[in-house]
Amino acid sequence: MIEHSGPTNRELARLIPSNNPRPTAKAEPRSEDEDQLAERLSSRGYSPNTRRAYLSQVRRLLEHTGKSPSEIKTADIRSYLAYILEEREVSPSNASQALAAFSFFFREIIGRGEITAGVAHPRPHKRLPQVLSEREVMQILTATDNLKHRTLLTLAYSAGLRVSEIVGLRCSDIDLDRKFIRVQQSKGRRDRYTVLSATTARLLINYAEEYVPHDWLFPGTKPKRHLTERTVQKVFEDAATKAGIHKSVSIHVLRHSFATHLLEGGTDIRYIQELLGHSSPKTTQIY
Repeated sequence: MIEHSGPTNRELARLIPSNNPRPTAKAEPRSEDEDQLAERLSSRGYSPNTRRAYLSQVRRLLEHTGKSPSEIKTADIRSYLAYILEEREVSPSNASQALAAFSFFFREIIGRGEITAGVAHPRPHKRLPQVLSEREVMQILTATDNLKHRTLLTLAYSAGLRVSEIVGLRCSDIDLDRKFIRVQQSKGRRDRYTVLSATTARLLINYAEEYVPHDWLFPGTKPKRHLTERTVQKVFEDAATKAGIHKSVSIHVLRHSFATHLLEGGTDIRYIQELLGHSSPKTTQIY
């Protein structure tokens, strides 16, 4: 189902390279400490998503305890983590992110790194990723008549992209001649290349001729902004419902399915690791 070669002699219509900087979300801290946290995270090169998450986690801790940062104790951190795990039923990975945010905040901003030094990260659940069959994937990809929606869903599957990577694609990231897609500043602040199948290339050409994108490959409703991640997730949810897929899945299942189908087809796991942008082969080995 995934193709890695094939002639595509036409150039993608009006795919104009751009040197415009990528827009980043503006954090709106509510205190001087949070303002310093936002600035420190930015200067350290943390991604916009991580900066927002860390700020949100710190705010929730302070709101929950009703204490100032100078009054927080180790017991407060442990109590809060137990609360969100048991009462709010967040995942261990979310609780672990909260602890990482607290550690950074108290160490770098408040100067009290010892507060979190003895707090252990929650043990993650060992779960296998949800995967769709090739037939189910095809049902989803063909469930919508909207060319833009069908194109972004096909791109997500055939290139193994995260939703943040889909919305962040620029026209200049598509190389039809060499059949690859450049994914810039992905998770971990790394660039990588992934495959562009002949089928997806032809779909992109049709999409570009109809929608004529100039900078962002998938522009949103606001000028000079790309689609939001939530919009793409909703597109997937609607397509999955229309396709009659009753499994509880998100758009990330397309990335899991991409990797699994390649592995089942005999592709070397090290190559799949490169395509997915995994820093460790252990992450890829879950498939």
